[in-house]
Amino acid sequence: MYDREEYIKQLEAIISKFLEPLKGIPYPIAIKALTGCEVLPFDLSNKENQNLLELLKTAAQIAGDEAYKQGIFTRRPNEAGNHLENLKVQVKHEFNASNKDLYKPEFLLARGKIK
Repeated sequence: MYDREEYIKQLEAIISKFLEPLKGIPYPIAIKALTGCEVLPFDLSNKENQNLLELLKTAAQIAGDEAYKQGIFTRRPNEAGNHLENLKVQVKHEFNASNKDLYKPEFLLARGKIK
Protein backbone atom coordinates (compact mmCIF):
# COMPACT_ATOMS: atom_id res chain seq x y z
CA MET A 1 0.00 0.00 0.00
CA TYR A 2 2.82 2.38 0.86
CA ASP A 3 4.48 1.87 -2.54
CA ARG A 4 1.30 2.81 -4.38
CA GLU A 5 0.81 5.97 -2.30
CA GLU A 6 4.44 6.98 -2.83
CA TYR A 7 4.07 6.31 -6.57
CA ILE A 8 0.96 8.52 -6.73
CA LYS A 9 2.74 11.32 -4.85
CA GLN A 10 5.64 11.13 -7.31
CA LEU A 11 3.25 11.30 -10.27
CA GLU A 12 1.48 14.29 -8.75
CA ALA A 13 4.81 16.07 -8.27
CA ILE A 14 5.86 15.39 -11.87
CA ILE A 15 2.52 16.49 -13.31
CA SER A 16 2.52 19.66 -11.21
CA LYS A 17 5.90 20.56 -12.72
CA PHE A 18 4.37 20.28 -16.21
CA LEU A 19 1.82 22.91 -15.22
CA GLU A 20 4.40 25.42 -13.99
CA PRO A 21 5.30 28.22 -16.39
CA LEU A 22 8.42 27.62 -18.43
CA LYS A 23 11.17 29.85 -17.11
CA GLY A 24 14.62 30.41 -18.50
CA ILE A 25 13.91 28.58 -21.75
CA PRO A 26 14.65 30.64 -24.86
CA TYR A 27 11.50 31.36 -26.89
CA PRO A 28 12.70 29.62 -30.09
CA ILE A 29 13.47 26.41 -28.18
CA ALA A 30 10.10 26.43 -26.38
CA ILE A 31 8.21 26.95 -29.67
CA LYS A 32 10.18 24.19 -31.42
CA ALA A 33 9.48 21.79 -28.55
CA LEU A 34 5.76 22.63 -28.38
CA THR A 35 4.96 22.87 -32.10
CA GLY A 36 7.79 21.24 -34.02
CA CYS A 37 8.17 24.49 -35.98
CA GLU A 38 11.25 26.68 -35.93
CA VAL A 39 11.10 30.39 -35.17
CA LEU A 40 12.64 32.45 -37.94
CA PRO A 41 15.48 34.66 -36.74
CA PHE A 42 14.55 38.34 -36.52
CA ASP A 43 17.49 40.71 -36.26
CA LEU A 44 16.42 44.33 -35.88
CA SER A 45 19.75 45.53 -37.27
CA ASN A 46 18.74 43.94 -40.60
CA LYS A 47 17.04 46.49 -42.89
CA GLU A 48 14.61 43.91 -44.35
CA ASN A 49 13.49 42.94 -40.85
CA GLN A 50 13.02 46.61 -39.95
CA ASN A 51 10.82 47.05 -43.03
CA LEU A 52 8.82 43.93 -42.21
CA LEU A 53 8.29 45.15 -38.66
CA GLU A 54 6.96 48.47 -39.96
CA LEU A 55 4.55 46.60 -42.28
CA LEU A 56 3.33 44.46 -39.39
CA LYS A 57 2.87 47.53 -37.19
CA THR A 58 0.84 49.20 -39.93
CA ALA A 59 -1.35 46.12 -40.39
CA ALA A 60 -1.92 45.86 -36.63
CA GLN A 61 -2.83 49.55 -36.44
CA ILE A 62 -5.34 49.19 -39.29
CA ALA A 63 -6.92 46.15 -37.61
CA GLY A 64 -7.02 47.89 -34.23
CA ASP A 65 -8.60 51.04 -35.69
CA GLU A 66 -11.23 48.98 -37.49
CA ALA A 67 -11.98 46.94 -34.36
CA TYR A 68 -12.37 50.18 -32.41
CA LYS A 69 -14.75 51.63 -35.04
CA GLN A 70 -16.91 48.51 -35.25
CA GLY A 71 -16.62 47.54 -31.61
CA ILE A 72 -16.19 44.02 -30.30
CA PHE A 73 -19.18 42.74 -28.40
CA THR A 74 -18.97 39.30 -26.84
CA ARG A 75 -20.05 37.58 -23.66
CA ARG A 76 -16.63 36.08 -23.05
CA PRO A 77 -13.39 38.07 -23.39
CA ASN A 78 -11.54 35.13 -24.93
CA GLU A 79 -13.92 35.28 -27.91
CA ALA A 80 -12.65 38.74 -28.91
CA GLY A 81 -9.99 37.07 -31.07
CA ASN A 82 -12.72 35.39 -33.11
CA HIS A 83 -14.16 38.80 -33.94
CA LEU A 84 -10.72 40.09 -34.89
CA GLU A 85 -10.35 37.15 -37.29
CA ASN A 86 -13.35 38.48 -39.23
CA LEU A 87 -11.52 41.78 -39.71
CA LYS A 88 -8.54 39.96 -41.20
CA VAL A 89 -9.95 39.77 -44.73
CA GLN A 90 -11.02 43.40 -44.74
CA VAL A 91 -7.65 44.58 -43.44
CA LYS A 92 -5.80 42.28 -45.82
CA HIS A 93 -7.35 43.94 -48.87
CA GLU A 94 -6.85 47.48 -47.58
CA PHE A 95 -3.31 46.83 -46.41
CA ASN A 96 -2.11 45.00 -49.51
CA ALA A 97 -3.28 47.67 -51.91
CA SER A 98 -0.04 49.50 -51.19
CA ASN A 99 2.13 46.81 -49.56
CA LYS A 100 2.83 43.99 -52.00
CA ASP A 101 6.00 43.01 -50.09
CA LEU A 102 4.14 40.55 -47.89
CA TYR A 103 3.14 38.55 -50.93
CA LYS A 104 6.67 37.83 -52.10
CA PRO A 105 7.27 34.06 -52.40
CA GLU A 106 9.50 33.99 -49.31
CA PHE A 107 6.52 35.05 -47.18
CA LEU A 108 4.11 32.47 -48.57
CA LEU A 109 3.55 28.88 -47.50
CA ALA A 110 3.35 26.06 -50.03
CA ARG A 111 -0.45 26.39 -50.08
CA GLY A 112 -0.21 30.09 -50.89
CA LYS A 113 -1.24 31.30 -47.44
CA ILE A 114 0.54 34.03 -45.51
CA LYS A 115 2.78 32.82 -42.69
